[in-house]
Amino acid sequence: MPIIRLLAALCALFAAAPAAAYWDYTHRLVASIAMDQVQPQTRAKIRALLRESWRLETPECPVPTLEDASVWADCIKPMGDRFSYQNSWHYQNVDICKPFSLREACKDGNCVSAQIERNARLLADTKLPKRDRVMALAYLTHFVGDLAQPMHGGDRGDRGGNDLAVRYGIIEGRANLHSIWDGWIPERAVTTPPAGVRGLLGGLSAEDKAKLAGGSVEDWSRDSWAAAREFAYASLLDDPCGPLPKERPTLTEEDVQRLIPVVRRQVTAGGLRLARMLDDALLHGKAPERRRGGD
Repeated sequence: MPIIRLLAALCALFAAAPAAAYWDYTHRLVASIAMDQVQPQTRAKIRALLRESWRLETPECPVPTLEDASVWADCIKPMGDRFSYQNSWHYQNVDICKPFSLREACKDGNCVSAQIERNARLLADTKLPKRDRVMALAYLTHFVGDLAQPMHGGDRGDRGGNDLAVRYGIIEGRANLHSIWDGWIPERAVTTPPAGVRGLLGGLSAEDKAKLAGGSVEDWSRDSWAAAREFAYASLLDDPCGPLPKERPTLTEEDVQRLIPVVRRQVTAGGLRLARMLDDALLHGKAPERRRGGD
């Protein structure tokens, strides 16, 4: 009986604990892939900018490396009013049960895809103060990672899956669809051998990499939205847009095994897309144009 109680307590602990550490690890991996894939001149410019990161005046959240910069936007969240304006920039709740459109989800530019484009423009503008460009580098690095996570790109009116309670195997507690895609599934996916940058990139041809990195930020948004529907919701519900079951749906070990390649692909794509944007901004002064008409 004591052992059973101990196991139950451990399950409750893991279910209640935030998954940020796991997804932080994945954010860092996206940054590591990008640093591995950018041009040498871009890498040098990134390091030069990060030497100016003291200008951010966030000593609690230092950013000496791009990997550290990748989690800065989450690290500053507890700072309250100072950075509260960025809360809605980490996601876009595009309805998976309607035709894809960024218009409503990205009203006034307060969504992850619009902020990727905005921060790419800021990073590319060498006339701006260094503080602005360092902040843009950190935001861009984080937000490209966020958009690679399907539950930051689409939902069915449930706050990115936060309101959909699920079981992750035997774990119940506070687990929901968003938390398991933020934490447990990515952790399993990126640590499953072959792991690390070389493990995720291994076997990819130059053509494969170019295909994953290609397209526009809107294309990447559509990609994340489709993954939310086809993998995140469909792994739990017979019909991703149908009625919710009376009891919590369960993500089984078999489900997780099927999802691991999907998540590895998303993380790899995020790193390659970030590398492309960094090369464009820092080497060529290129960035997406401003959107018009709210889309």
